Amino acid sequence: MAKRIYSEEFRIDAVNQVIENGYSVPDTAQIGVHLSSLNSWIRHLKSPEAIAKHQKDDIASVEIKKLQKELKRVTEERDILKKAAVYFEATQTKIYFYKGV
Repeated sequence: MAKRIYSEEFRIDAVNQVIENGYSVPDTAQIGVHLSSLNSWIRHLKSPEAIAKHQKDDIASVEIKKLQKELKRVTEERDILKKAAVYFEATQTKIYFYKGV
C-alpha cells in the first residue's frame, strides 16, 4: 500500500473533529486515516508551538479582514466622490466676465 499524503487542512479538520466536536479517535479514523497517524496529528497540533502559530495566524487573518473591509469602504467613498465631481462639473454654469471696451 502506498503512503498517503494528507494536506494540512485535512489534518486540521480531522483533529478538530476529535478535539472540538467530541468524536472519538477511532470514529474519526474511519475517514481513512490510520489511528497512529491521527494520534500523532493530535499530539502535534496540541503542542505549544502549534497553538502559538495558530493564534498568530488568527490575529493576522483578523487584521487582513479588517483591512479589506476598510479598503472596500474607502474605495466606495472615492467612487462616490468621483461621481459627485462629474455631476457638479456638468451642472455648473460657466460665468464669463465681460470686460468693457
